[in-house]
Amino acid sequence: MKGKGCIVLIVIVALIAIVGFWAVGIRNGFVGQEQTVNAKWSNVETVYQKRANLIPNLERTVKSYAKFESETLTKVVEARSKATSVNIDPTNMTEADMAKFQAAQGELNGSLSRLLAVVESYPNLKADQQYINFQREYTAIENSIRSETGYYNDAARVYNTSIKTFPNNVIASFSNFKEKPYFKAEAGAEKAPPAFTE
Repeated sequence: MKGKGCIVLIVIVALIAIVGFWAVGIRNGFVGQEQTVNAKWSNVETVYQKRANLIPNLERTVKSYAKFESETLTKVVEARSKATSVNIDPTNMTEADMAKFQAAQGELNGSLSRLLAVVESYPNLKADQQYINFQREYTAIENSIRSETGYYNDAARVYNTSIKTFPNNVIASFSNFKEKPYFKAEAGAEKAPPAFTE
């Protein structure tokens, strides 16, 4: 009888150890995935910061053209200040944080778009080498923003799927792993702009 009791105890201990190692493995997988999401978020912040860092160069270039509309330029500078003041902790990011970040970046993007549209009326400014350099760099950064936000969303999707899938969701809830928000398209982005204007 003693031998059977020891075998049962060994089997129970072995099962507990197997379940424990399995749970630790899953939790460690969450940690790795969360770190990937955080790294992708850092890349997103970096490209947005690069864009914000271009604004002073643009401001100097544009100010040298005395007739240029200062109100439009002022709005760009104010939007830059607002966009760079929004700081988000990627470990505790919520949908509201993401919406606030995107709203500030959208405001800067809108101001820059209006400024670039106004520049079209100034052929000398458009031909200025500093402005041409700005445009080239701005285009590259906008492409990087699209890429990095896509990479972030992909990493967030993998992580979110992992923590919400059974039985992982049980371990995630005990370990306090929370869903990461996604970048979303700006309001009205589903409508194509008109091809021709009158």
